[in-house]
Amino acid sequence: MISVIIPTLNEESTIEKLLSQFSEDMIRKYEIELILSDGGSTDRTVEMAKKKVHIVLDEMRDRKQTIGAGRNRGAHHSGGEVLFFFNADVRVDDMEQFFKAMLEAVRSPDVVAATCPVLVYPEEETLLDRVYHRIHNLHVRLFNALHFGTGRGECQVIKRSAFFGVGGYDERLAAGEDFDLYRRLARRGRIKYVEDLKTYESPRRYRRLGYLRVTFSWFLNALSIIVLRRSFSREWEPVR
Repeated sequence: MISVIIPTLNEESTIEKLLSQFSEDMIRKYEIELILSDGGSTDRTVEMAKKKVHIVLDEMRDRKQTIGAGRNRGAHHSGGEVLFFFNADVRVDDMEQFFKAMLEAVRSPDVVAATCPVLVYPEEETLLDRVYHRIHNLHVRLFNALHFGTGRGECQVIKRSAFFGVGGYDERLAAGEDFDLYRRLARRGRIKYVEDLKTYESPRRYRRLGYLRVTFSWFLNALSIIVLRRSFSREWEPVR
């Protein structure tokens, strides 16, 4: 079984498009379970997702949770031997081909996790988007080739045994939890960078905050996690 875990918070504008990429035939073929881990949405996210997902975890309305806590909650309710963590705004070119390639990537005993390039939606991509993400994806590829370990939270594919072996995401981290997890996973085995696949995300954060601010925030959080074992940001601002 494959478990697809989707953390959400007020994602009514994106969740249906993500879930529509999973056909019933594909769900049966790959034994996929779809798990929504909601952090207290006040819009129609949960209502819309219930039409498609198999497990809905939405009991967090009375308190905030970090995205790491949301992903862990989904993992603890999952049954899959391979865990796919997708953000709610994710799209891929061909979801069935994506699963096939990722499962092949983690088949080797020495591989504990996989990741792939992340780009913004093609219909919204500007020249700056294209240049920035090519450079950032090169950075991700290099870090994993050097066994340092890194991977964007838009799509992280992890063997169940490895995920629970390192204790999952650090729920104390308000930001950088994706980088931190892959850094710890790299100590247990190899992280495969699947260059032929593409994951697309909404450019909404870059449009709202700008690339300079987003990159500086990533850098400060990564540095703080490495040196102090805590994130620099006290809260990761949702952009909707």
